[in-house]
Amino acid sequence: MTEIWFYHLQRRSLDDVLPGLLERALQRGWRAVVQGASDERIAALDEHLWTYSDDSFLPHASAREGDPEMQPIFLTTGSENPNGATVRFLIEGAEVAPVLERNEGYARIMLLFDGNDAEALAAARAQWADLKARGNALSYWQQSADGKWEKRG
Repeated sequence: MTEIWFYHLQRRSLDDVLPGLLERALQRGWRAVVQGASDERIAALDEHLWTYSDDSFLPHASAREGDPEMQPIFLTTGSENPNGATVRFLIEGAEVAPVLERNEGYARIMLLFDGNDAEALAAARAQWADLKARGNALSYWQQSADGKWEKRG
């Protein structure tokens, strides 16, 4: 069964958090897909992943670069899994249920949401309730005062 982890962002932004989570996924030998809601956000994330650190970068591409099967990290607005990813990151309110319905065999799906945005928080809570009612394996992670992730549920 696919584990579904909810990441409640409060102290750091998505742009601050996502690169580290992607680095950890690659260290495990996993391929990743990042699904956003808009082409503009995917384009901005594409640029950010090349420049977020002076001494590091994350190898990635989106549909406009082609050859998705060659990419360790693939950025998309769709529900496809063209690089055979083991883990999927959902941002900008992307929904978990449609991804599960595709039955791609992910080890983990990670939904990241801005806890300072009332609409994003309500959407994440609604997804949690729906997925829990369906019997999915869920975990809830929240940032501590020092910015580390703590499992809360």
